[in-house]
Amino acid sequence: MDSGFVYAISAVLLWSTVASAFKITLRFTPPEWLVVYSALVSAGVLWLVVLLQGKLRLLRELTRGDIAMTALVGLLNPCAYYLVLFYAYDLLPAQEAQPLNYTWAIVLSIFSAVILGERLSFKMFAGLLVSFCGVLVIATRGEISGMHFSSPIGVGLAVGSSLIWASYWVLNMKSRIDRSLRLALGFSAGFVFSLLIVYPMYGLHVPGTAGIAGCVYIGVFEMGITFLLWDTALKRSSSTARTANLIYISPFLSLVWIHLMVGETILASSIGGLVLITAGIVLQRLDRPAVISDQ
Repeated sequence: MDSGFVYAISAVLLWSTVASAFKITLRFTPPEWLVVYSALVSAGVLWLVVLLQGKLRLLRELTRGDIAMTALVGLLNPCAYYLVLFYAYDLLPAQEAQPLNYTWAIVLSIFSAVILGERLSFKMFAGLLVSFCGVLVIATRGEISGMHFSSPIGVGLAVGSSLIWASYWVLNMKSRIDRSLRLALGFSAGFVFSLLIVYPMYGLHVPGTAGIAGCVYIGVFEMGITFLLWDTALKRSSSTARTANLIYISPFLSLVWIHLMVGETILASSIGGLVLITAGIVLQRLDRPAVISDQ
């Protein structure tokens, strides 16, 4: 069996559980402190990976510009990105927040065209339109004609998080730092930024056992090693394009976990909207091979 396929399936399975983990953990930990503790766990895990890979020596090669860029990247993700995303999950059912956040893939393509000078095509615009229809279906729970949003702020935050993620991705493309080290530095900076923002505004919050367990799970499997698993999958796969397409399984499998673990009754509008969002992403990527990654 293709070893890249095994790594890819592992990453997809883990990613499919995180929406449920977000929603469950938010029952015990407020969104702002969930960011702080999860980022701390993730930074610890990533530094352990860097140590085991023997890459600590690469720290000596960093310039002041590298450090400044890493700090900026950390401010975007995990600090800003997860603050916005967790508040969206706090306001919306997981079955709505998860597919709305998934629009980052198509926003990224638009950013790539505008910022990186890639070609704007008809398929890209068509894909954007199809995905936008999916967003409306989910946000209005299928009642598009009435345009009644279940939570306008929650919808805005969920979709807005995709803009932060796309900005983070584009900035990362300009980085020359080793991937594992870059993630460790970025999440360390993100933890510091989030703590400096959250503690003065909200005071200290120490979660109970359930909250700590959720923060650890999210820090390890959403913010931590899963991106490294995905990166390894793409490097080891005999067909990068085929492996990359496995990512489209994750949001649909996520709905299953949301139903089983969170207890939400999955609405037809959630499924239909997710189908439209995914179809739009696939459509706008037909012009070129897609490698979905955090870069």
